[in-house]
Amino acid sequence: MPVSKPILFNAEICTGCNICADICQVDIFIPNPEKGKPPVVLYPGECWYCGCCVMVCPSEGAITLHHPLMNQVNWIAKSELQTPV
Repeated sequence: MPVSKPILFNAEICTGCNICADICQVDIFIPNPEKGKPPVVLYPGECWYCGCCVMVCPSEGAITLHHPLMNQVNWIAKSELQTPV
């Protein structure tokens, strides 16, 4: 069974403030016991992909949210569509 990793932290940017752990609606994080380290993602399969952790993070780029493939959309501009002849 593949492991889901909806949330990835950039340890070089993350300050370990744990605001993301406080704001998470489904409590998938716990604060890291090591001060200044990113939170621990305990329950990745429970993530709702709401993005509140990314939005509240004071360090831009510290958290990356990866939506599952079935939720990703590849929009095509109307001008790129071919019209029938």
